Amino acid sequence: MSSSARRLLILDDDPGVVDFLRESLEEKGYETVGLSSPHEALARVRLEEFDLVITDIEMPEMRGTELLTAIHEVKPNQLVLFITAFGSIESAVAAVKAGACDFVTKPFKIEVLLLAIERALRERQMRREIVRLRTALPTESPGDLVARSPAMRKLLDIARRAARSDATVLLTGETGTGKSCLARFIHDTSSRRDAPFTQLNCAALPTNLIESELFGVKRGAFTDAREDRVGLFVSAGEGTLFLDEVGELPLETQAKLLHALETGRVRSVGATAEVAVRARVIAATNQPLETLLREGQFRPDLYYRLNVIRLEVPPLRERREDVVPLADLFLSRANDRHSREVLGLSAAAMKRLASYSWPGNVRELANLIERAVALSEHDTLLPEDLDFPQKDDEVAALLMTGAEKGVPLEEIERAYIRRVIEAHGGNKAAAARVLGIDRRTLHRKVEG
Repeated sequence: MSSSARRLLILDDDPGVVDFLRESLEEKGYETVGLSSPHEALARVRLEEFDLVITDIEMPEMRGTELLTAIHEVKPNQLVLFITAFGSIESAVAAVKAGACDFVTKPFKIEVLLLAIERALRERQMRREIVRLRTALPTESPGDLVARSPAMRKLLDIARRAARSDATVLLTGETGTGKSCLARFIHDTSSRRDAPFTQLNCAALPTNLIESELFGVKRGAFTDAREDRVGLFVSAGEGTLFLDEVGELPLETQAKLLHALETGRVRSVGATAEVAVRARVIAATNQPLETLLREGQFRPDLYYRLNVIRLEVPPLRERREDVVPLADLFLSRANDRHSREVLGLSAAAMKRLASYSWPGNVRELANLIERAVALSEHDTLLPEDLDFPQKDDEVAALLMTGAEKGVPLEEIERAYIRRVIEAHGGNKAAAARVLGIDRRTLHRKVEG
């Protein structure tokens, strides 16, 4: 391994030892910083990046094991190599168990120390490559989807079967759950995989443009129609047309979409003739279409035409086994996007991810990890790197989600009680005290 640009911090209470090690290692191409004070060394580690810290284990100002603990509090993955006298081998072994990468015993030849340094740096590089490649290896989770949880494995199994047919698919679920990823998975698994996958967010366009986008427009049909343009039904060819937020379509456009689905033909805005289309349609909504039906905002005939195969994408809080694998996936992508080398998440950070309620679902997790990777000063993400909303914001998000989806008060209450239990580490007695109810009442409300 080339020692080029490898930066080492050398610490020993004997300045003569420090000078000797610096001179020997710099001759081998390493960049070194030499110190005799553990407190000064800890301050430098906080502010600067070192590939390896080499320190004596027995120092009057601070023991090396204490320094190791202090270093790992600020940089959990900092490599630390101990130099120890023969009588302190037991302490050195204990330090390795506590997180040091290796130790060498005095007296030693410089070649022995060099081998230990190279081994430590090589093993760290291998761990980084493992982290980098982990999400690139084939797994049970295809594409952008992670399916460690039983709920997602069942969903993907049904999606694979749906891909074998040409039936219309309706994807439902909260915002940010990954409905567009599932639509892409169905397309990529189907016989249409080599044809285009075309998508339209029905909520992103004004009403007067949706029809021309879907069905095409003839030159002169309206003021800005300066040339003929085919719509997405035609440009999708024999592929898949994914209509996201289909519940946002105006009623007039719903009627034309129903006609296209029933006849396999569309008419461009301003045209007199229809053309045949062969695209398979997958629609998605985060709104309960049944509510829109009752309110007269969605056509019953279109609802039944779309609702041939219905797949409900579960919210992230109901598939907690997927949270950490998803975080790994987003971390790897954020590393590539921001040219960072964050190795992973600390155990405490993973525990925090697993206990959060995720009102914004997978999209919220992706944004949180990307922000953490972009701003973190560590090579491992710590809880303080994760910018979770304040508790008041979590409660507001829960209430907002409930209001938008028309969730009954009883379910909102149950979700809030579960959140309080999670916040108290599963301690139901403590949660009951905070809520001002007895444990029997808490159990009844949670179990419904």
